[in-house]
Amino acid sequence: MKKLIFILSIIFIFIDQIIKYFIINSMNLYQSIKVIPNFFDITYVKNSGAAFSIFEGGRIFFIILAIIAIILLIRFIFLDTKISKIDCISYSLVLAGITGNLIDRIVCGSVIDYMHFYIPFYDFPIFNFADMCIVIGMFMIIYILIVKGDSDENIYRR
Repeated sequence: MKKLIFILSIIFIFIDQIIKYFIINSMNLYQSIKVIPNFFDITYVKNSGAAFSIFEGGRIFFIILAIIAIILLIRFIFLDTKISKIDCISYSLVLAGITGNLIDRIVCGSVIDYMHFYIPFYDFPIFNFADMCIVIGMFMIIYILIVKGDSDENIYRR
């Protein structure tokens, strides 16, 4: 099961990097393509900060933070003796998302973002596939820990 985590991670990283490759090579920076009017655009931007562009310009800090997070996650994966299928998917999503954005920071100097949603009365911050992987994977992990965890194994229910 642990091998599957890394196989899925590689697949998700590949998807992330292929999408970003096409964005970089087919669009100009800040160019926007309407996909669903007044709801979803593909907009090419570079983000040198974290989520929602906080801590702009912290490239080295975020590279170090990502490397530490990857090492801790891999260590946790190897220490986890009861990995289920949902654990496998959630770990691979988080690992791939962190790695995908780390690759951007190292290669491009900033993260490539392109998904731009408009929710009524709110222009949602632009994000990418790797960000989606991190968020979905973390929600899955939280769900596993809080909702599905056994009372003896779940630290939140003690």
